[in-house]
Amino acid sequence: MVWGMNAAYPDLHALPLLEIDDASVMRGDRLILDRFSLRIGAGEHTAILGANGAGKSTLVRLITRELYPLARDDGRASMRVFGRERWHVSELRGLLGIVSPSLQDDCTSDATLEVAEAVLSSFFAARRLGLDHQVTPAMRQRADEALAQAGATHLLGRSMASLSTGEARRVLIARALVHRPRALLLDEPCAGLDMASRRHFLESLRGLARSGTTLLLVTHHIEEILPEIGQVIALRDGRLLRQGDKAEVLNDATLSATFGMPVRVQRHGEYYSAAIE
Repeated sequence: MVWGMNAAYPDLHALPLLEIDDASVMRGDRLILDRFSLRIGAGEHTAILGANGAGKSTLVRLITRELYPLARDDGRASMRVFGRERWHVSELRGLLGIVSPSLQDDCTSDATLEVAEAVLSSFFAARRLGLDHQVTPAMRQRADEALAQAGATHLLGRSMASLSTGEARRVLIARALVHRPRALLLDEPCAGLDMASRRHFLESLRGLARSGTTLLLVTHHIEEILPEIGQVIALRDGRLLRQGDKAEVLNDATLSATFGMPVRVQRHGEYYSAAIE
């Protein structure tokens, strides 16, 4: 059971969210990440930016422990999440909430899975509630709070398969929030959303950021980088191209190198945009 997992680690706020030191990842005979190093401190809202094939998806799967780096010659650990090298997946997901297109596909492909069950089943690291899953009143209360926090209470009673893309994303955020995670890993969270839905969704993420949940946003659209995000990481060809303050990374030269084409960056109030020249 994952319920109450976050409370079991009271000192995590002082530890870096992520530390990667010379990590290499192979998929088949291809080297996807090559001696990759990265550090994200506690409470640092961060965007990870890169073109398709830059290594973003591999990095996400590395963070979520779906992939593991190659063993280092010196025997040292090449990756730590919240200061630890090894995590049981269910433990980690109680501390690092995940919202991804693959999770959404998994939930919306089940025609009979209702919103409440999709959220409550997160307490048991499952997609659905099983006969051996005992849902307590405290869990139901926390699920209701998470749905309200994600702006998804009005979706109760509906099936996941009936929801729009934006609605389903809100439910998945609620599913992650039931554990009161230290951080949310958002993998291309605006994929499939129209302009209006995207802006509404981003505004809801801003509320989470301001409430103290660290956001780790993976995207290839700089328009999705929230004002609350202060750090940007640019990837190219499985390597860290640049890491730093948002204003220093989101410029013509860095974005042109990131995407391999001439890019012009503009700022619009608290947001940025980019276009190919």
